[in-house]
Amino acid sequence: MMDPAQNNGTESIVNQLSAIKWDEAGLVPAIVQDAASKEVLMLAYMNEESLRLTVETREGWFWSRSRQELWHKGATSGNVQRVRSIQYDCDADTLLVKVIPAGPACHNGTYTCFENTLLVDDSVSSVDIEALPKGATDADLAQSLVQAGNDRFRMLAVLESVIAKRDAERPEGAYTTYLFEKGIDKILKKVGEEAAEVIIAAKNGSADELRYEASDLIFHLLVLLREAKLPLDDLMDELNRRHNK
Repeated sequence: MMDPAQNNGTESIVNQLSAIKWDEAGLVPAIVQDAASKEVLMLAYMNEESLRLTVETREGWFWSRSRQELWHKGATSGNVQRVRSIQYDCDADTLLVKVIPAGPACHNGTYTCFENTLLVDDSVSSVDIEALPKGATDADLAQSLVQAGNDRFRMLAVLESVIAKRDAERPEGAYTTYLFEKGIDKILKKVGEEAAEVIIAAKNGSADELRYEASDLIFHLLVLLREAKLPLDDLMDELNRRHNK
């Protein structure tokens, strides 16, 4: 049962539905985005009823144009999408739904529906995570990261996306899959071990050793953040707040 405070918030949101500009079929496109990694997961459609259900349940509900019926994302697959926020654009004719996915968004079993590349700007060095085969190892992903562009901190964002993809798809044989399947205790153990390795490397006075161990620590910390569904952006916001005090 919804508590009174949440119910009042829901009523306030539902009262705003009149602002949405539905098309002639009574639908509005909904872009679904991973709230943590910022990856665009899918494009679906909502009618007024599915939007109300999404607001009330805090899980993704959509309207199937092919079946002409409501569908609850993950009702059969278990890959539900817990909704963090819903926004609409300046014309009020498109929704942005930020979610924490419990598994792949695509019916093909992939993290995102946007697996196919039509155009990439060759003037910008990038790593195409989605173009890597499903059987790609974590070493393959790491190599792609090494070859990525010149943005100083871009690899953190890319690595966050890679880890999110691993979390959703759980490819067999991937080290990140192993960590997620073992759960929080294993992840915490690895974070602790890598932190200890960083301390030892620093005491040893070896820059190469410290660089290697610190990289391991950052990777496992990002895995922990994904397990906790805490976006890296939230850490950046916290650091910004501290800086501006």
